[in-house]
Amino acid sequence: MTRDVVVAALEECVHIIGARNFLAQAERFGLRGTCLGPAISVERFVAAVAERDPRIVGVGYRLSADACRTHLAALHAALDDAGLLAGRTFLFGGTAETAEVAREAGWFAASFDGCDDREQVLAVLRELAGKAARPEDEECAREGRLVERVAARGALPLVRHHVGLPTVSETVDAVRELASSGLIDVISIAPDQAAQEAFFAGVGEREAGAGGVAVRTPSDLERIYDASRRGNYPLCRCYSGTNDVLRWAEMLLETIRNAWCAVPLSWYNTMDRRGPRPLHRSIREAVDVMRWHAARGVPVEVNEPHQWSLRRASDATAVATAYLGALVAKHAGVAHYVSQIMLNTPAGIAPDKDLAKALAMTEIVEGLHDASFTSFRELRPGLLSYPPDPDAARGQLAFSTMCAMHLRPEIFHVVAFTEGTQAAGAEEILASVRLARRVMREVDAGYPSDAALRAPHVTEHKCWLLQEARAILDGVRALGGGEDDALHDPAVVVRAIGCGLLDAPDLVGGEGGRGEATTAIVDGACVSIDPATGGRLPEAERVRRILEAEGI
Repeated sequence: MTRDVVVAALEECVHIIGARNFLAQAERFGLRGTCLGPAISVERFVAAVAERDPRIVGVGYRLSADACRTHLAALHAALDDAGLLAGRTFLFGGTAETAEVAREAGWFAASFDGCDDREQVLAVLRELAGKAARPEDEECAREGRLVERVAARGALPLVRHHVGLPTVSETVDAVRELASSGLIDVISIAPDQAAQEAFFAGVGEREAGAGGVAVRTPSDLERIYDASRRGNYPLCRCYSGTNDVLRWAEMLLETIRNAWCAVPLSWYNTMDRRGPRPLHRSIREAVDVMRWHAARGVPVEVNEPHQWSLRRASDATAVATAYLGALVAKHAGVAHYVSQIMLNTPAGIAPDKDLAKALAMTEIVEGLHDASFTSFRELRPGLLSYPPDPDAARGQLAFSTMCAMHLRPEIFHVVAFTEGTQAAGAEEILASVRLARRVMREVDAGYPSDAALRAPHVTEHKCWLLQEARAILDGVRALGGGEDDALHDPAVVVRAIGCGLLDAPDLVGGEGGRGEATTAIVDGACVSIDPATGGRLPEAERVRRILEAEGI
């Protein structure tokens, strides 16, 4: 009987669990398969290949390297003598040392050693089954690409990682390796600050980038994108510009088919010294960029709340600005919104309070859902939580991944364990992604994460945060005359920042923000503090004082 796939454990090897698992995955792609069983001699193996005439032959061997070398040589010779080598694809599965023997033999299309991620195996099977791994069409920028990728992802989130090594050549090589691995669904290109701020103003041709890749021409981005067109054909996206933001957005869509736009509402300007624009201009341009992408069906992420948390704003401010960012995007016409939630931020936040904060952000943003607006949850670890010791940083990545999975995100932004001390190359990124994927699978297999979400103290803190955030939003609304439309009016947002309704201690030194807020970690949460008493300051009282000073 003709079969597409025949697998077996060779000679004295009796380990067939891996072979059976491989066969089960092959059948998902419509490949009919047969497992011959354990300890199949070379003679029986060759006879089975001759009888069943498979397109794909899987050979398993998990014992010693020397014996493997001998058996593979005998199998190759017997297949050659029988004229059965041509027109078939041979795959090998074993241990690290026997897989290396198979690679050295040179006649296996792929060798798996048990350390391979499931996605790598699936990528090989997709190709062998004649199915495109991810359609490499020229419509990558369409909204449907992200939406369709999310819909087809299965139980686990899409995995995103950023890459931006100092030179374009280094970044191209890294992207090529990342895409080939099949482990990463979204590659985020991280340009250096010079590119984000002065790309169109003759930034120069210097090669080394500071804090990212030194992209200097559109062809640099095209080279990086071309390197990603392999493996599982990951989506590509890039950070927003901090100046000339609409020209930058247009170029990203043309060169890398930007999968979604990521733009802050009130940052990347003189307030955070990331660009030359004054606050009022940057907010209006951010809204224009959202409208521009919405008109083209491209999803939008407003990476707003974590920018406040990174500057030690109260957790309530982060929740309020998560709502403002989503609301502004919705009124700009965005249909599909990427809601990014950075965990472990600010430093010192307790895990249960962090979970409650993430729940509050999710609830307040998803309360905006209707027939014309929906959002995807994108969770990520907080970079500042990573200790310099690499083993401890791996532990933090694993813990943050587990916490993120409580929220069942559609996208998980892995942050390599080395990022606390240095930029990550392909090796560190792939090691981090494998670690995160393992945690994701374990949580998905039945970890009782729902129990943590329903814990009374988590629910209580979430409700308290929502109450505090709504007090801030009520204050912003009051600045705009009490109308709901005030919350998505750029002029009102500028005024809210200018008067300190939206404020953070670490805004000191910039232009546009106050930097007069006082916050502290109290009982594991970042809360507003009354500088006169040193005690906690409820947001309603803080807002009342500010509005009174504004004559409202």
